[in-house]
Amino acid sequence: MADPSDTTTCTDCAPPVPTIADDTTLLSPKSAASPFPGGSSPTSQRSPSMRMRKLAEELEEPEHPLDPTTFKAPAPLPAPCVTVEFCDRCRWLHRASWVSTELFLTFPSPALKAVTLIPLNAEETAGRFRVWLYVHGSEPILVWDRKVEGGFPELKVLKQRIRDKIQPEKSLGHSDKH
Repeated sequence: MADPSDTTTCTDCAPPVPTIADDTTLLSPKSAASPFPGGSSPTSQRSPSMRMRKLAEELEEPEHPLDPTTFKAPAPLPAPCVTVEFCDRCRWLHRASWVSTELFLTFPSPALKAVTLIPLNAEETAGRFRVWLYVHGSEPILVWDRKVEGGFPELKVLKQRIRDKIQPEKSLGHSDKH
């Protein structure tokens, strides 16, 4: 079991270690003359939007991994995203999570920003397995319905239908072969 007091992160998620080149106080006019023409470095000549983004990042409080009051919730339904509705009583969670994994592997972010799994257990949703696609500026698109289509989706077909809506130019490799 992981130690909850351990706040270390993986090497991929860890922030970069500051270097001496990152320390702008070393290049201040008081300490030394600038080696760049005009007295400023290329990094100080950022566009206004980059300067604003940097300022916004400095003003935001960073999240602390063990303090829920610092957590920032994700934006609701970032598009494009997929929602999988499934009958929980039919035990289709594993199938739904397998579909979500395959979609994330085929369409990594930013092509597909989120996959939501919605377990259903009401009488009227018995046997349901639906896949919905949400894209900017349009109504949700029903990509697959188990009852209408007569079974579960072949992943190849599901990927093709989603690809045609969010990345029509993308090759699916062997999934494009007939």
